[in-house]
Amino acid sequence: MRHRRWKQLREGSSLATANGGLCVGTSEFGPVSGASSINGPLRFTRIKLSNWRNFQSANVEVQERNFLVGPNASGKSNFLDSLRFLADLVFEAGGGLDYAVRQRNGIPQIRSLAARRNPNVELEVTLGRAGHEHWRYRLVVGQDQSHHRPVVKAEAVHHDGKLVEERPDDNDRADPERLRQTHLEQVAANRSFRPVADFFRSIRYYHIVPQLVRETERWESQEVDPYGGDFLERIWQTPVRTRDSRLSRIQKALAVAVPQLDKLQVRRDQSTGIVHLEGRYKHWRPFGKWQNESEFSDGTLRLIGLLWSLLDGTGPLLLEEPELSLHSEVVRQLPQVMARLQISNRRQLIVSTHSYDLLLDKGIAADEVLLFQPTPDGTQIELSASRPEIKQLLSHGLSPAEAVIPFTKPQNIQQLTMAFD
Repeated sequence: MRHRRWKQLREGSSLATANGGLCVGTSEFGPVSGASSINGPLRFTRIKLSNWRNFQSANVEVQERNFLVGPNASGKSNFLDSLRFLADLVFEAGGGLDYAVRQRNGIPQIRSLAARRNPNVELEVTLGRAGHEHWRYRLVVGQDQSHHRPVVKAEAVHHDGKLVEERPDDNDRADPERLRQTHLEQVAANRSFRPVADFFRSIRYYHIVPQLVRETERWESQEVDPYGGDFLERIWQTPVRTRDSRLSRIQKALAVAVPQLDKLQVRRDQSTGIVHLEGRYKHWRPFGKWQNESEFSDGTLRLIGLLWSLLDGTGPLLLEEPELSLHSEVVRQLPQVMARLQISNRRQLIVSTHSYDLLLDKGIAADEVLLFQPTPDGTQIELSASRPEIKQLLSHGLSPAEAVIPFTKPQNIQQLTMAFD
């Protein structure tokens, strides 16, 4: 099941304009060839959470491409945020444990409401490649009793099954203030497991909000704004050759979804210093008309942001509801866009979605879909492949949308309209 999409692509399945698809073939997004080196880049292979927001306990295997589905408020965004937390620990411009916890308004706001006696929050992730575990990182965080500051209760790192770091150690016990920081965030302390810190630093999260991209007073913080406040500035700061290559690929893909847009460029306004994204729209005049982001539709900006994010970086990419503002036919092509990019760049994708159209792609395997189910004891996560009824439906030719989405709808949802009687 999992390898079906690779087989389809190698046999020539394409998103050609002939069938109305979003064109992302060889010339736009790189060659569609066999998978890259069997070793590939590091990726998350397993994620375990304890007392993290919606999750009293979660332990799930993840693939190169993952779709998170479930009802509203079931914890899909909070699951993604657990990985963002790891990135915040090693954020180069002032990150660390205190920063990561403060970004989430303190340990009490992070700790699951379903937690019983255990006052601590725990994250454990396994990193591997080609089916082999290489690293396992575990962090348990609580707060001190006197000042309610975040402290490390436990930190451990395994490499190829061998323990290379474990805290608290003797130095921590002699000086408890050391537990105000993880060793992960300290260059002098993470030498034996620096690939883990580098991997966490490569995590990217995108949820582009068109209104923020259009704001005339743009983001001025050193922090990356995943919602798009600094999106155009980041495009501008990309090396020119890389930037132009990506915009060219995006423009060719947009030629299908937004056929009247025939050129993209970025330009810094010399009088205001603000970067603008400009597009040339074809019409009856010979040279068309240039417009900037303030005149782009929400859907166009969302699609440009999505395609740029897929091309930007090599580490895990966390996407929040990429279907927003996009036409349903464009949304249906997104899984194949992702699959094609992953053939040449084995970048891990973890995508939250409510979209029926997105999951209509029968190339999505059952073990790529994580089903979030709220319970009185917190949200449970399971592979859709582990549900016999879903596995059976997929084996009979149904799409993941038809097999999985019915399990995510709220009970008695048909009674919603009665609230207005």
